[in-house]
Amino acid sequence: MTAMKGPGIFLAQFLGSEAPFDTLDHLAEWAGGLGYVGVQIPCDPRLIDLEQAAASKDYCDDLRGRLAKFGIEPTELSTHLQGQLVAVHPAYDTLFDGFAPAHLHGKPAERQAWAVEQVKLAARASANLGLSAHATFSGALAWPYVYPWPQRPAGLVEEAFAELARRWTPILDVFEEVGVDCAFEVHPGEDLHDGATWERFLAEVNGHPRARILFDPSHYVLQQLDYLDFIDRYHDRIACFHVKDAEFNPNGRTGVYGGYESWVNRAGRFRSTGDGQVDFVGVFSKLAQYGYAGWAVLEWECALKRAEDGAREGAPFISSHIIDVTDRAFDDFAASGADRASIRKLLGLSARQGSDQA
Repeated sequence: MTAMKGPGIFLAQFLGSEAPFDTLDHLAEWAGGLGYVGVQIPCDPRLIDLEQAAASKDYCDDLRGRLAKFGIEPTELSTHLQGQLVAVHPAYDTLFDGFAPAHLHGKPAERQAWAVEQVKLAARASANLGLSAHATFSGALAWPYVYPWPQRPAGLVEEAFAELARRWTPILDVFEEVGVDCAFEVHPGEDLHDGATWERFLAEVNGHPRARILFDPSHYVLQQLDYLDFIDRYHDRIACFHVKDAEFNPNGRTGVYGGYESWVNRAGRFRSTGDGQVDFVGVFSKLAQYGYAGWAVLEWECALKRAEDGAREGAPFISSHIIDVTDRAFDDFAASGADRASIRKLLGLSARQGSDQA
């Protein structure tokens, strides 16, 4: 019996101004028609009224009912954009203003306060929707210093992560209060971008029980990080899973850093699921081995293929990879059925020796 749920699809890359991508109901009908049974919903006002969802169970029940008409349920809510704004280095202030309402542009302190409140609202909304996990980004204070040239001053990274923890701990406490996991997508551009940075953050928040991971192997391909070993190391903290593909083909011109090339011309680029180099058989096997009980959610990002084609191919791809975990050992047919006395005899031990030791 499988614990993993799916297939689901993340709606962020498909949301638009024209049907069927313009409303939650239209997107749910479209996704259901492709074979998806779940949607990961970005906390965008075009899809969900976050304040109302945080305050009203009736609103959330109605939202669930609307999705259910199309055979769909919510997998998680996402505050990737809002989470990014919890911690922004000043070098990115102008660029990240676009993630916030216009009245907050040019006001980084007010923008941060808004973002913190948004993620807290998402925690409460997730609870009202009956969800167990939430997807987000950590934001970044140290990212401009990821490559140490000029040499980083002693204490810079430590202080960046201490501040990140100060900002996120009160948010994580709200997730604890409502019983929902907060899953950070470990992702370049975030201060939490690999196993080492995840460990550093987890230590700073004192192993907070609601600090979890959104696992997306595509970002590890681009970093040349062993994503299967990552699952072995951190499986107990993985609460969300993005099924996204990537490839890495370095040459004499470009490598991990990309050389400022377009996505098509980078050595590392995202591909539609099944078109890249991610060993999804290995990924789904590892997650099944450790009893991952969350959703398998397609995130479509590709430098080549049309989004609609990637979405259409994604549902059967995920369905074919979810493992229905066996409830018995494959060699049970050859079981000898030996009792304890027989076992002791096989070991060359007498029944008397056993009773004497007892």
